[in-house]
Amino acid sequence: MKTKILVTGACGQIGSELTLALRERYGRDNVIASDIAGPNAELGESGPFEFIDCTNFDRMINIVKKNEIGTLYHLAAILSAAGEENPQLAWKVNMDGLYNVMEIARQTHCDVFAASSPAVFGPNAPKDNTPQDVSLRPTNIYGVTKVAGELLCDYYHLRYGLDTRGLRFSGVISYKTIPQGGITDYAVEMCYEAIKQKRYTCFLKSGTYLPFMYIKDAIKAAIDVMEADPDKLIHRNAYNVSAVNFEPEMVANEIKKFIPDFVLDYKVDPIRQGIADSGTRGMDDRDAREEWGWNHSYDLPAMIEDMLENISKKLNIPTVN
Repeated sequence: MKTKILVTGACGQIGSELTLALRERYGRDNVIASDIAGPNAELGESGPFEFIDCTNFDRMINIVKKNEIGTLYHLAAILSAAGEENPQLAWKVNMDGLYNVMEIARQTHCDVFAASSPAVFGPNAPKDNTPQDVSLRPTNIYGVTKVAGELLCDYYHLRYGLDTRGLRFSGVISYKTIPQGGITDYAVEMCYEAIKQKRYTCFLKSGTYLPFMYIKDAIKAAIDVMEADPDKLIHRNAYNVSAVNFEPEMVANEIKKFIPDFVLDYKVDPIRQGIADSGTRGMDDRDAREEWGWNHSYDLPAMIEDMLENISKKLNIPTVN
């Protein structure tokens, strides 16, 4: 991986922490964060920042050329639930933005990391232990754009020889930056509301299993795949990566170990429930483990314990036992 790096969507859930990890690894001035919104204090003070809308080709290529960028981490996207509220915007951001990244990479010889998602799996794919290679026929716009994105990255690698790589991130659990617009957001929201209110109303029904991973594992995966030996990569633009599969009651039970009077109830959102029901309950990520050594460190109990401890400190609410 070329170590002069630009991160798009750097103010988002993954981008904000990935940028900090990249700066720690490669040097603060070698990693430029970018987003359409301004950074938080930690991100802004840790290194350079540029305001970039990924759908603005001219603005982005000027920044890439000016800073002699060698690697693009492309994370800017409209997520699943938000995408169903405005599918036209989701297509514009997710597809036009990625196309711009690929064209800029072709013209400037950048390496590219592009984030994908289990949303690529449609209702006809196996629900449990969904294979790496399977028919991809999603029924929501976010999934459609992610399938198209994986294929676009494949095309630019095969047609132009670009070093393109990507991961199908499981639902990411983190406490620093709140996720917005995804079907797995409930797990983070539940931890926050447990600290603040000792109660949470979940938008997915009990028994809805989805694949998840902790932010620290997600960041490690995004760096490791870009540092991996390219000769060993077969599924380079669409690796399943996962850690643990769970449903809302399992999260609540872990929270109750620290907050015994926590209450979980439900008000199901039919749109988000429909997206969850149409996708995978868990992914087979053996190819990532075999081809470049992917391995997770956090299981569900470790995730929730770390989340509650850090949210309690962040909110200054000492309610965790």
